Amino acid sequence: MAKRSERLLNLMQALRRRRRPVTGAVLAQEMGVSLRSVYRDIETLKSMGAAIDGEAGVGFQLRAEHFLPPLMFTDEEIEALVLGLRGLIYGPDGEMAATARDASSKIEAVLPRAKRDEMLSVGLFVIPPRTVDEANPLGRLRRALREEKQVWLGYRDKGGATSERTVYPVALGYFEGYQTLVAWCTLRHDFRNFRVDSISALEVLEASMPEPRRTLFHRWSSALNLPDLT
Repeated sequence: MAKRSERLLNLMQALRRRRRPVTGAVLAQEMGVSLRSVYRDIETLKSMGAAIDGEAGVGFQLRAEHFLPPLMFTDEEIEALVLGLRGLIYGPDGEMAATARDASSKIEAVLPRAKRDEMLSVGLFVIPPRTVDEANPLGRLRRALREEKQVWLGYRDKGGATSERTVYPVALGYFEGYQTLVAWCTLRHDFRNFRVDSISALEVLEASMPEPRRTLFHRWSSALNLPDLT
């Protein structure tokens, strides 16, 4: 079961995503907890300053967000945020899609009404190629990036040849329409791009990278004359 602090955050997110009152029963089912826990957590959130309207048997709704100050963005900044978030929401990484939805809800909650309306009406979309694959390694690769762990790969190249190698993950991104892992390859002793859909096996190792990922990223981006993003 999730820690109570995590459960409270998840409950806030569930309320923030909705624009209509939602019953405690629906929230309990969504979060996998008892109805009594939902009612108790709502009272806790209220005591912490959350403006939650409603009551048991009727439904609950988050009236306003007091935890963060209002945010102001230009029209172009809003478009950039929406474009990036929609690329994740409609992408193949289900875990990241859910995170992007939550982030979008947080941003909407703290925007002034006029800016929130602009955000909801942005007509820009990025819809990456989407494949449903339960073995999708994106979540594990993101963990390896965060924790700076070495990764063992089974890989199939364009010609169908297979190989096994240990790599140091540097970045994940879209290159020429394909989701790609950039990594230092210990087999080739150089940076290599690996198409994620060509990874046949993957294991995040306990061993840490021999140098910080940021150092590797700077070395890779400098070689390609990319702008510094870190």
